[in-house]
Amino acid sequence: MRDNDSATASLAIAVDGAGAPAGRPTDGTPDCRPAPGIQGTAPGPADAATTPAAAPGHGAGRGALLAALGVAAFSLTFPATAWALEGAGPWTVVMLRSVLAAAVAGACLALCRVRIPERRHWAGIAIVMTGVVLGFPLLTTLALQTSTTSHAAVVVGLLPLTTAVYSALRTGARPSRTFWIASFAGAAVVIGFAVQQSGGRPSTGDLYLFGALLVCAAGYAEGGRLARLMPGWQVIAWALVLALPVTVTGTAVTLATEPLRLTPHTVAGFLWLAVGSTFVGMVVWYRGMAAIGVAKASQVQLAQPLLTLVWSVALLGERLPPAAPVAACAVLACIAVTQRSRG
Repeated sequence: MRDNDSATASLAIAVDGAGAPAGRPTDGTPDCRPAPGIQGTAPGPADAATTPAAAPGHGAGRGALLAALGVAAFSLTFPATAWALEGAGPWTVVMLRSVLAAAVAGACLALCRVRIPERRHWAGIAIVMTGVVLGFPLLTTLALQTSTTSHAAVVVGLLPLTTAVYSALRTGARPSRTFWIASFAGAAVVIGFAVQQSGGRPSTGDLYLFGALLVCAAGYAEGGRLARLMPGWQVIAWALVLALPVTVTGTAVTLATEPLRLTPHTVAGFLWLAVGSTFVGMVVWYRGMAAIGVAKASQVQLAQPLLTLVWSVALLGERLPPAAPVAACAVLACIAVTQRSRG
């Protein structure tokens, strides 16, 4: 169930080693205290571009861990979608998962009495909504009507590169040459794997997946930028709330036109999509991005298709492609290089 980006000038607020405002929790749990960026803090250089270099030492390690936890949550998105599709139509899956996630997010916002974000943040939140809440779930769900989860997971493995490119174009970030070489190498591995599995013939599902890459990269980049100005959980929470007029209306229409059959798999799939992938996973993902920078965090996601392959075998009974172990080793090597390179 992105794709959230920045690299730049120092923030107008003090931050701790994990990239969150000093004194705030760094374990991915909701922080009920208002963020400086929501209290009318005077605009500073951080608003123009906000992807700082990774925090040194302990903070950088914790940021990488949070990003990895987000990737682990996202790796279950396709298998959970496949389960949800066993008892619901594709449009119902997209709309209902967002409504359920918005219910959780709205409850957290109300419980913590979070103030409405400043006007200058809403454009970024709208991009997160379009890319992460609506665009990516819709396009990938449609793709899974014709593609296997393992094939879709590998194609979406290009997401780290598209996110890094969007980040560089959006914020003027300048990752090192080594970073780009390793990133393109990882992408080449993913593309080669996808071509080998599909026989070199892109399908309609592939076109949906490539569209999903573009909109999710924008959502990830903008979310990562906003996570430097407000707690990451509030970014995705407000995006979900902003989408409610569309998702509530869509849910009402789809439930009337698409049959819904609640099976254990369907219920489990919806619950994970709503709570795990769409909300909790995004919370820790955005905090990780805020700590180590969007470009580096995005490269951790190169491991996502490989994890999804494992889940597709364990949960869906799909056959693991023979080339997967080789691709896994190559992609993990690329991740190691990007994480050690200078941003």
